[in-house]
Amino acid sequence: MAEPLRIIHCFRSPIGGIFRHVRDLAEQHSRAGHHVGIVCDSLTGGAHEDALFEDIKPFLSLGLTRIPIHRAISLEDIPTVWRGYRTIKSLRPDVLHGHGAKGGMLTRVIGSLLRADKYCVARVYTAHGGSLHFSRSTLGGSFVLKMERLLEHFTDALIFICDFERQAYQSKVGRPTKLSRLIYNGINERDFRSVPTRSDGVAFVYIGMLRDLKGPDLFIEAVARTEKLVGRPLSALLIGDGPDRDKYRSAIDEAGLARRIGILPAMRIEDALSMSRTIVVPSRAESLPYIVLEALAASKGVIAANVGGIPEVLGPTSEALARPGDAADLARIMAASILEHNWRERVMPGIETIHKTFSAPVMAGDVLKLYREILDRRAVAKI
Repeated sequence: MAEPLRIIHCFRSPIGGIFRHVRDLAEQHSRAGHHVGIVCDSLTGGAHEDALFEDIKPFLSLGLTRIPIHRAISLEDIPTVWRGYRTIKSLRPDVLHGHGAKGGMLTRVIGSLLRADKYCVARVYTAHGGSLHFSRSTLGGSFVLKMERLLEHFTDALIFICDFERQAYQSKVGRPTKLSRLIYNGINERDFRSVPTRSDGVAFVYIGMLRDLKGPDLFIEAVARTEKLVGRPLSALLIGDGPDRDKYRSAIDEAGLARRIGILPAMRIEDALSMSRTIVVPSRAESLPYIVLEALAASKGVIAANVGGIPEVLGPTSEALARPGDAADLARIMAASILEHNWRERVMPGIETIHKTFSAPVMAGDVLKLYREILDRRAVAKI
């Protein structure tokens, strides 16, 4: 029987899909007998994230380490790399798995420093969108994408969480020269349960980070447009935390919607999903957002922008997909979901498809196979 692995996950912000992804991997791999730890930022997150960390701590035999990790690349990264290096070296990992652009950078730099110190460690990177949202046409985007190509030299394997991400990497960074795998995000068996809508629920809910990339401003405009299309007032909620909360509150007030659109802080996903029958994902850019999987598994309707890997879940020709950045098109679909009695049952993909394709145990098993493959190759190379 193979020896248990020592696995460290490194990422910046413990918020949103990356955090969910790492929690699922940590739980699945810990239950399989492996030792797992997390290194992430200490500057972001609040009470909601603290509660999620408490949930996952029993699966973190290598502990939880939080250090300041800034979003932008700067000289502040030097002490971060040094602190991360000392912490990770003391944990003696077999695998360093970086998530997101900053987590991926730190993992590959620290992993390569360990390699230089004659320490064998597998360096794995999952982008989760991250730097792949940048464009080559801008100076900043060109720099970030060139950094991705450079860092590939210090990578043992790349994981793409959807085909969109794989195609984006090939077109913006280049065809991978290192081992790569497509491994879809997955959710747990316990997520596949119908979540009843509260008696005081609203017509539509947005669940996610409150920043422009995710489109809360488009959601607010689309709710106003939908009211005109259906001919009556509607209620809605934005649920989440982020840097633009005050801006969205002002936008709601200026639109005269303060009594009909509320804003609540981030909460447990079951509680958020209970607020409405229909979840709206108006993002300007995505990879493969967990909220789409979680909502479908809870028997909710999903209306989303046609971005990232979302069409791989809803179907490439789904009537639930709106043109990116188009509040009017989003409102058209939102109105249809209200006016057509069986819209959700007719348009949403079957739960069996979601269960089969987007499974956390399958995801964790495929990731573990990749770890083993890298380590086996390293062992053979040393002979």
